Amino acid sequence: MDSTSIELVGSQIASLSVEGDSVRLRFEPAYLIKTMTGSVEKTRWRQNGDLVFENARVLEEAPPLPAVCAGGDVGENIYTYRDMIPLPLESRGRAHCRLKVEGSERLIAIDGEAIRLDMEETPRYIEHIRPEVG
Repeated sequence: MDSTSIELVGSQIASLSVEGDSVRLRFEPAYLIKTMTGSVEKTRWRQNGDLVFENARVLEEAPPLPAVCAGGDVGENIYTYRDMIPLPLESRGRAHCRLKVEGSERLIAIDGEAIRLDMEETPRYIEHIRPEVG
């Protein structure tokens, strides 16, 4: 089965905005990893987009942005994704994120009741990732 996910480590978090009860975390760019059925190689792509939480709140003061993501957890209902976010993603129910950024001890901490990824345009190819031999 083909799959695509955002690789959080190294992705650029451009901004965090709150509009009413919606919280939007902007990636410019997010780095995507694509895998294809039957292939040991993966490919890396870049694409801008937003991780959107509804009926949400920011739990603590976010670190200064823009910043490079250093990893963390994104969760929806019973699933927690560590250092990645599957594409597509849209879910109602308990949603959260706890993301670290380079150079800060503070987390981006958001809780909400729905989560989705709004990606823009088309992904742009960067490189093939070949498995190490040996």
